[in-house]
Amino acid sequence: MRAWMLPAGCDGFDKLELHDLPEPVAGPGEVLIAPRAWSLNYRDFAVARGAYMGGPLTKPGVPLCDGAGEVVAVGEGVTRFRSGDRVQSTFFIDWVDGPPRALPALGDGHTTGMLAELVSLPQNAVVPMARSLDFAEAACLPCAGATAWNALCEGPRPITAGERVLVLGTGGVSMLALQIARAAGCEVIATSSSDAKLERVRAMGAAHTVNYVEVPEWGAHVLKEFGGVHKVIEVGGAGTAAQSMTALAMEGEIAFIGVLSPEGGPNPRGLMLNAGIMRGIFVGSAAMAGRLNAAIDVNGIKPVIGATFAFDDAKKAYDYAASRSLFGKTVIEVG
Repeated sequence: MRAWMLPAGCDGFDKLELHDLPEPVAGPGEVLIAPRAWSLNYRDFAVARGAYMGGPLTKPGVPLCDGAGEVVAVGEGVTRFRSGDRVQSTFFIDWVDGPPRALPALGDGHTTGMLAELVSLPQNAVVPMARSLDFAEAACLPCAGATAWNALCEGPRPITAGERVLVLGTGGVSMLALQIARAAGCEVIATSSSDAKLERVRAMGAAHTVNYVEVPEWGAHVLKEFGGVHKVIEVGGAGTAAQSMTALAMEGEIAFIGVLSPEGGPNPRGLMLNAGIMRGIFVGSAAMAGRLNAAIDVNGIKPVIGATFAFDDAKKAYDYAASRSLFGKTVIEVG
């Protein structure tokens, strides 16, 4: 069995190596999966740099949390799956439902990863695919999809039809959030530094777009021009949070997700002026993934794939996902 691996002490994805490993088996409570597609997330670059939670890799590890494929065997005690089922991974090993839990996550450099021809996972780390999606589309959802769903549809202030949602940038989480929000009847505002990308998000249904290079005070612009938003998909981090606070309508929510712009420290007093809240989002549970997949089937949502690469070209997939060309999700498929 072939698997891509990051070596101990890895400091970048250029150190990825393709290995031949013994085939895994499905132990008690486990499901053996043959992935057919995988996708990349921003956190995969932090793992490769040794900068993710848990620190540098102390031993070689298989990367990626996102994968979709077929069940080829089940271990003793598995009741939820059988051979031939079309499934996708979850981000966490054992967050099935309920309040957030600090748990090991797939592909973090210290736990099982997905970028292999066979992967054995606990059955709690697997959910059925949306029936309407193919493997490449389903592989886009374990991290970015569950994150977008959690941000929009879970917690104390889930979105409702007619509300305004602001998505930052055109990466995987933001584009899935745009699609989910549109399906829920929301008006979406999107930001990017690229007019070409903004044209693409308008074609996807964004009602308004803002080039944040041309409009550096985009938070105040969104408040003035559109009356503010009820939800911000905040994938930037500390460096953009102050403007997200400014962009809120009364009693809006910032779904705080990302670390793309980790430096800075916004003063939270802005939330006093609009009675807003900031809620931390760390992906989501298996139950959330199931609710997302049901909504995808009902609404005909298709994740946006910016580029697709063969399994043997995994490094090229990382190259693309790290580039300014990135739009939506980057997928690796079995050739």
